[in-house]
Amino acid sequence: MRTLADLAFCLNLRSRRRWRSLRAPKSVLPPLALLTDTERLADPVPILGRLPTGSLVILRHYDSPERATLGARLARLCREKRLRLLVAGDFALAVTLAAGLHLPEGLVGRAPARIRLWHRRRRGWLTAAAHGRLALAGAARLRADAALLAPVFPTRSHPGRPGLGCPAFRRLVRGAGLPVYAMGGVTVLTVLRLFGSGAIGVATVGGLGS
Repeated sequence: MRTLADLAFCLNLRSRRRWRSLRAPKSVLPPLALLTDTERLADPVPILGRLPTGSLVILRHYDSPERATLGARLARLCREKRLRLLVAGDFALAVTLAAGLHLPEGLVGRAPARIRLWHRRRRGWLTAAAHGRLALAGAARLRADAALLAPVFPTRSHPGRPGLGCPAFRRLVRGAGLPVYAMGGVTVLTVLRLFGSGAIGVATVGGLGS
């Protein structure tokens, strides 16, 4: 039986050619991104061994008092397992951990000077969350390596909120100007509907076992 990681790899393979001519990181973006979550994935450590080599691990845990400690542990394990760690919304912690940076949508338009410095110093990868066209355009202006577009489908983390749906997701991806990961309600069943969308891969919190 194919796993979500297997199907994400197929998505990635189909979309990789489109970004081959752009700057180097985009040509090697992995198929899978895992996001930590204080409720749905409070301890991400056990799941790291299930991630394919090169996968992105995005540390959220925004309000956790143990965030820096968890980040240091994840940084060590990601180096050992050849995964790529990014820190969400905290420039200082990302620099301390020698990690990449993930921008929540609310920060996409608010820190251009710090992002320019980030690029100048050749820090780790830069990704951004997006829920629509404006955020995607902002991420492209910041020269983010990729955007995480959500929610594609209805998801438990946002009960009652409709997903973008496949037609809208496909249009947004094709006009985005940077690689896009599909996030929100993506499982081994729903990911099949994304083939041909142009998505570079899948971002998930709890979908690896789906």
